[in-house]
Amino acid sequence: MYEQIASNKRRTVFLMLFFLVLLWVLGFVIGKATGNPGILFFIGIFSIAYSIFSYFAGAKMALAINRAKQIQKSDDPRLWRTVENLAITDGLPMPKVYIMQDPSPNAFATGRNYNNAVVCATTGLLQIMNDNELEGVIAHELGHVKNYDMRVNTLAFALVGVISMIADFFLRWSFWGGDDEDNNSSLFIAIAVFAAIIAPFAASLLQLAISRRREYLADATGALTTRYPEGLASALEKIEKTGSATRVQNTSTAHMFFANPLKSHSFLNLFSTHPPIEARIKALREMKL
Repeated sequence: MYEQIASNKRRTVFLMLFFLVLLWVLGFVIGKATGNPGILFFIGIFSIAYSIFSYFAGAKMALAINRAKQIQKSDDPRLWRTVENLAITDGLPMPKVYIMQDPSPNAFATGRNYNNAVVCATTGLLQIMNDNELEGVIAHELGHVKNYDMRVNTLAFALVGVISMIADFFLRWSFWGGDDEDNNSSLFIAIAVFAAIIAPFAASLLQLAISRRREYLADATGALTTRYPEGLASALEKIEKTGSATRVQNTSTAHMFFANPLKSHSFLNLFSTHPPIEARIKALREMKL
């Protein structure tokens, strides 16, 4: 169990380093192509500013996009007590509790740190899960909080956005004004155009890989909290049967959910922010506490 958690953390660190290298390479080749090496500095400043904005505004935007509503203990005592008991077990401050009116069984956590954490469950999840299964799902979401996954995922998503915007800007520049041979060598322009086309795709794949690793990590952390992996595995089995696609379909917040909230297509599953449910169930049932 502990080795799985440590392994997932190491892999996430390596993936984030690849992300930063990709951003640096893209900035470097664009700087060479435009004849302005200093552009790398401005790309760095823009990346930091965009990431900071996403970090502070991400939680409110996610709650608004998914139409989640904050509740108090009297609104749903069962959910409130489950969150409260597990937060105490994890040594975390009591997060805010939200409910999303949606028949699909799902949940998500957001917030930039322990003191700003939010846990949200759909009405569908509350209806079909027994107490052990609900505990497993909420423990998973608090695992995201405990492991600072909101920071990691927000940064990864922001970097994808930055890389895509930079690549799009350069491609437009090369189309409209990139034929000035006095400023650049044709070789660097060709390399930069290739990088601008490939980089957003590569960044998206890295973000998906990071998101999947954090899901496995949250599963392991949640199982360690409850000391009952079968509760979480059983919850995943129910979700696999009923489906997890929510009414509100939004790719920008899909990585936050317990299970993939987007409509499933066999080809697009290769680019899902979540590992296959059957793989998560298998990993949980092979855990040794």
